[in-house]
Amino acid sequence: MNATTPQLTSTVHTFALLLSSTRRGARLARLLAVEQLRTWPMSPSVTERAEQIVAELAANAALHGRVPGRDFRLALVLDRAAGTLRIAVSDARGGQLPASAGECEANDGESGRGLVLVAALADAWGTEPYPPSGKTVWALLKYRSVPAD
Repeated sequence: MNATTPQLTSTVHTFALLLSSTRRGARLARLLAVEQLRTWPMSPSVTERAEQIVAELAANAALHGRVPGRDFRLALVLDRAAGTLRIAVSDARGGQLPASAGECEANDGESGRGLVLVAALADAWGTEPYPPSGKTVWALLKYRSVPAD
């Protein structure tokens, strides 16, 4: 009698890396995120939204969250069972929390406009502490899975 062991299909995919807190690091974050997202079963429209969000959050980490000698972290978590993609960018500067979307819209200055874009593209976004002294800005995208080839 041949008994087969059931194989569990992975419903959660993760991708994470550290990048230098520079413009070049922010650009690389966007490029590498797009390459990774193209390997996962999701529609091009979700990938395009995610690309813009990664670009904004990585640029903010390099510009506003930069601490000399410290990198920022990009993490993507695709939960196929829940139908969500979580984008998280963590930097070393925890004392500088981003303003809420409403505060960003009311701001007439140059900064904060990227988070208005993040709020418009994401289904949800927010911040959380990143120990020991940093912060994580995250965005959540809901999607429908496309069949894998």
